[in-house]
Amino acid sequence: MTNTQQLIRDVAQADSPAQMVAAVQKLAAAKDEAAIGTLIAVFGYNNPAAAVAAVAGLTQLGEVAVPQLLAQIDDYNYGARAYSIRALAAIADPRALDVLLASAATDFAPSVRRAAAKGLGNLRFSKLDITERQKAQAKALETLMFISRDADWSIRYAAVVGLQALARIAELQQPIQAKFAEILATDAENAIRARVHLAQRQVLVSS
Repeated sequence: MTNTQQLIRDVAQADSPAQMVAAVQKLAAAKDEAAIGTLIAVFGYNNPAAAVAAVAGLTQLGEVAVPQLLAQIDDYNYGARAYSIRALAAIADPRALDVLLASAATDFAPSVRRAAAKGLGNLRFSKLDITERQKAQAKALETLMFISRDADWSIRYAAVVGLQALARIAELQQPIQAKFAEILATDAENAIRARVHLAQRQVLVSS
């Protein structure tokens, strides 16, 4: 614990971007729950490399970081918010479902929406009981279907990535494959169509 407190102080006292990155990397490597708040705070420091290191550290800590990540999402700094969503998506704890749903559908920042869309497909729904699991899966599917028609092509692309991941659930494969066919018939963006073809192949291989 004492060593972690020194590492936390090192982050606070870093006086250059490079020092900040090095300090955050060392703090993340400690894998100490006491570091969670500081790692989340790094998201707001306007240092992308340090933020990526903080995401990695929080992801390694896993489920124990989820409550603080949910409580400390930055409503004002969309860059910091995007890193929080990326961390939640990587941890894949279903407690993040509501935040990911809202972020994917309504956040004004495309980076936040893309991270949330990808995260929705990868949640570990198996941690929920059967009734809650089915409700959660249905909500994730509905939101990804909705944003697959978004005006921003990058959001539609992220929706396809999320849907591909969600298609690992056998009961959802039919509606997802139908959605993929619809996208191929209606979306003029070549990148989206290519990503759908890849997703279709991956779903067929895994089914």
